[in-house]
Amino acid sequence: MAMLTTLSTEDLIPVDHPIRRIRVVVDTVLGELDPIFDEMYDVGGRRSVPPETLLKATVLMALYSIRSERAFCERLNYDLLFKWFLDMRIDQPAFDATTFTKNRQRLLDHAVADEFFAAVVRQAKLRRYTSSEHFSVDGTLLKAWASHKSFKPKDGPPSDPPAGRNTEVGWHGQKRKNDTHASTTDPEARLYRKSNNTAATLCFAGHLLMENRTGLIVDAELTIADGYAERATAIEMLGRLPKRARRRTVAADKAYDTKGFVDGVRALGFTPHVAQNTKTSAIDGRTTRHPGHTVSQRIRKRIEEPFGWTKTIAGGRQLRYRGRDRNRAWFKITTAVYNIVRITTLDHQAALA
Repeated sequence: MAMLTTLSTEDLIPVDHPIRRIRVVVDTVLGELDPIFDEMYDVGGRRSVPPETLLKATVLMALYSIRSERAFCERLNYDLLFKWFLDMRIDQPAFDATTFTKNRQRLLDHAVADEFFAAVVRQAKLRRYTSSEHFSVDGTLLKAWASHKSFKPKDGPPSDPPAGRNTEVGWHGQKRKNDTHASTTDPEARLYRKSNNTAATLCFAGHLLMENRTGLIVDAELTIADGYAERATAIEMLGRLPKRARRRTVAADKAYDTKGFVDGVRALGFTPHVAQNTKTSAIDGRTTRHPGHTVSQRIRKRIEEPFGWTKTIAGGRQLRYRGRDRNRAWFKITTAVYNIVRITTLDHQAALA
């Protein structure tokens, strides 16, 4: 007589799989946010998917390079690791992709992305992984979910669309500026380029503040792309750090070597370990001669790692949403996921030491 066995997803995930360490941190973080989630449940009507489940799904999408919510839900039907991560039964069907759309505004209204990121940083601080004295800042451009064809004059009748689909449009010689043009797909995206040697693209600007001891990100922002956001947002993020009596340092590349930025960070109690421009520099010799300046400049290059992870692994080379608020929430959560991966790596290294 054949014996019947009950198999759960817990039995199928190897005990030494790295995703187990990640889930422990994620569940701990989400436990801190329970008071917020309690306010977000629907009281009447059909039971909604819990907000923490949607957050955990977003974590999986970042970890496994899944750009589409529809593609994620299709994979959830057969991927037992995904079901285990979301605390689902083997025979439990996946929720519909529209669940993300219906609940996204609710997550934005309760600032869940900011709370999730802050809770992850607290986990790093509890483990004493973060420094409170030495930091690095940098920014990058993130391509918007909008094409050049959508960049049209703000005033006057819109130009007639070319015949056919994806027809080539010749813009050579035409002047198109953010003052006079806007994207009809995403009006908050800006036409901007990183340098004179790169092509302009519709984009937003992502900003990170990294602590220098272990390379964890302690603050993240996504703003409108322009020539001032990089430095202004860096000063804003530094200003959100807890005040300290001791002098601190902040490293940055040549783009931050301006009088406004240097004076701004000094006013906050930071010594600017900024790379000097060759022609004119706001950094004097007293700062560059200090051995700490050289160390900061070497370590600050590590900030490219989370930017690279966000663009390649998490699929952020081109943003997937329209509007700053939605993309900012995605950027904060994705950066938090990078921190979680880093925290679990440090935990594992500490256990082996």
